[in-house]
Amino acid sequence: MVGQLDKKQKNESRKIMLGISIVVVMLLAGAFMLPALGEMFSPGLGLKDAAIIAFFVTAILLVIFAIAAGDGLLGELQYMLAGFFLFYVIFWLMIAWVF
Repeated sequence: MVGQLDKKQKNESRKIMLGISIVVVMLLAGAFMLPALGEMFSPGLGLKDAAIIAFFVTAILLVIFAIAAGDGLLGELQYMLAGFFLFYVIFWLMIAWVF
């Protein structure tokens, strides 16, 4: 019984170590690719383009939230509107900043 438990723990440890090593390798590869990605997106988006993209991303996201909540479209409209404007401003500025 002790031998089976030990084998199970060793297998779990190997899986965890494999997962951690994959994440570390991906982070290192991303760090080396970062300068190339910066050159690719150098022209960027303006605030006008970011506002349009943010509007559609926010609208789609809140419709998904409302469907998942059940009666979210009618029962909690005031919270949905406040959330829409908050998400919109955050997405707008972050899209303009990142891209």
